[in-house]
Amino acid sequence: MSKFQRVIVKTPGKSYVEGLTTSDLGKPEYEKLLVQHEAYIEALQKCGVEVTLLSASEEFPDSTFVEDAAVLTADFAVVTNPGADSRNGEIIEMESVLKDFYTKFHYIKAPGTLDGGDILQADNRFYIGISDRTNEEGARQLKEILEGEGFEATIIPLQKFFHLKTGIAYLGNNKMVVAGEFIDHPAFDSYEKIVIGDEDEYSANCIRVNDYVIIPQGYAETKRKINEAGYETIELDMSEVQKQDGGLSCLSLRF
Repeated sequence: MSKFQRVIVKTPGKSYVEGLTTSDLGKPEYEKLLVQHEAYIEALQKCGVEVTLLSASEEFPDSTFVEDAAVLTADFAVVTNPGADSRNGEIIEMESVLKDFYTKFHYIKAPGTLDGGDILQADNRFYIGISDRTNEEGARQLKEILEGEGFEATIIPLQKFFHLKTGIAYLGNNKMVVAGEFIDHPAFDSYEKIVIGDEDEYSANCIRVNDYVIIPQGYAETKRKINEAGYETIELDMSEVQKQDGGLSCLSLRF
């Protein structure tokens, strides 16, 4: 994996607690969330990246989940078309921010919808999940864009997971963290798998950032497996993020 130089993150607004969720974990505590978000930024800085922090947007409760608004590579940015109507306007700010870093842009156009949380890059290959938020047309458009840029792309209809990256993470060195429906999925047979059991499923959404793998706190078995695979881990309390269906990857765009 090439090293990440930069990340984009966004301060959660007070409206975050009214955002979309399918979880039954209760209402997030805003002050606690801010502390957790700050710790997230500190962890990224420890990984050696330059952090661009965007201000909160009260009109977009879910906009701290910046990952959904774009798909980034070293050479170009894809501005997505998020599948939830209440999130669609988030791409306007994201595009303007990305113009500081990119000159080449592609766009997912309606009726195609696409959330960045459904996109996983593993070296020269991308996996594109079809979910409640990413439809077949959005997936097809992204596949066409990526293949036109010299990448390989595989479309994977999801059975249960909310987003593709809810249950999978690529750590580099041909190692893939897999949970649930991806454990035996033929698309991932060529990888060395770090298998996460059902009770630890949330921790499958981890992120490799340069020399570290950031994982949610409280998953000793996941930590052990990732350490044994040769990676140093940073653990973060994600309780208030999990309440809104969010995970570690959702909170940043890494490039």
